[in-house]
Amino acid sequence: MSGITLLVEDPNWRSYRGLQARLKQAAEAARRAARLKGGFCILLADDKTLRRLNRDFRGKNKATNVLSFPGAGDYAGDIAIAHGVTRGEAKASGKKFADHAAHLVVHGVLHLAGYDHERPKDAKLMEPLEVKILGRLGIADPYKAAA
Repeated sequence: MSGITLLVEDPNWRSYRGLQARLKQAAEAARRAARLKGGFCILLADDKTLRRLNRDFRGKNKATNVLSFPGAGDYAGDIAIAHGVTRGEAKASGKKFADHAAHLVVHGVLHLAGYDHERPKDAKLMEPLEVKILGRLGIADPYKAAA
């Protein structure tokens, strides 16, 4: 899994046994599926950091779950994920925290590879690929309504 760097800024991310290895596994699976070349970094941050990044780079002054920053050349880019937002979304949707975090990693890696979901036709390409990757990792379809 060379070329994937995980930076843990918020210590809350360390309170889940095996989470970092699982997130790297998800990142590698997404990288292979998207044929993404080059290394990248995943920042496991707090909500305050994601709020600042979202404000500074997207003009939205609120915390968000995941942000992707495509790189150039041999460097694919950076992904940042907010712990509190991720935890809250997982709880609200009845998902395991580790599964939701892995989904956000896959989502972020696909953004680095050029996938998007802003337009319905783009989402029809990106979301099924996310579901396929997550399925290989034993994670249920995140877009399917919980029964």
